[in-house]
Amino acid sequence: MFNIKRAGKRRILTGAGAAVTAGVALGAFALTGTANADADQSAGKGQAKPTIVLEHGAFADGSSWNGVIARLRADGYPVIAAANPLRGPHNDATALRSILDHVKGPKILVGHSYGGSVISEAAANDPQVKALVYVAAFLPAPGETALELTNKYAGSTLPDALDPVPFTAADGTKGTDLYIQQDKFRHQFAADVPRNEAALAAVTQRPIAQAALEEKATVAAWKTIPSWDIVTTQDLNIPAAAQRFMAERAHAHTTEVAASHSVAVSHPGVVTRVIEQASRATR
Repeated sequence: MFNIKRAGKRRILTGAGAAVTAGVALGAFALTGTANADADQSAGKGQAKPTIVLEHGAFADGSSWNGVIARLRADGYPVIAAANPLRGPHNDATALRSILDHVKGPKILVGHSYGGSVISEAAANDPQVKALVYVAAFLPAPGETALELTNKYAGSTLPDALDPVPFTAADGTKGTDLYIQQDKFRHQFAADVPRNEAALAAVTQRPIAQAALEEKATVAAWKTIPSWDIVTTQDLNIPAAAQRFMAERAHAHTTEVAASHSVAVSHPGVVTRVIEQASRATR
């Protein structure tokens, strides 16, 4: 059974953010990734800027990065917003690896939420991945699951907001997809995002397979690759205490922001600054 423990009082902080949402197509990576990776030069160093590969998490899609993408591109970075299948860390890391293998030159991987589990596997043993940036994300160690890490500390209210939908795959395998109920989406996932934009995100959300949250990690790239972490202190999906635990364990450069789980939408400037800090530190 899917279960996240619900307990404890939430510490409420205040924070302001502006949201930017629109559609983003994976097909653009041929233009923004490979084509520009060799052309964009870092200021004063004569080195190509790394390609920034963004991996969204559950209940979101590539458009959740749009505010970040616009800022990175304005600063001369080639960017790819990968489509995450949300089927399981190994499956999804394999899909992401196909993109990483296609893009030449140095890369920085950025994972939001469950996307952190995916980049932690996909980046393993890839010398071209220079940094990992975790955004309100999971940094599992081998043997850990996203569900286990969420339950490690009290504060997640996600279970009461979920809408489980049974499915049957083409091969006959049965499972359950998890959505957030649309009328609870903003409060649960994007409380600091303007109401009309959060409503659109609720309608277009991508479900995650329940089994993905119960699948054990097999590798942790953050053990060997420099990491940065954005901890969201108003997060109702992954408690801030759990985020801090994972960031400290990984010896990540940590930034805390008073934001909801949807921090890339509400605070794209903060997320962009951390990504660019990682880029500068690893060039």
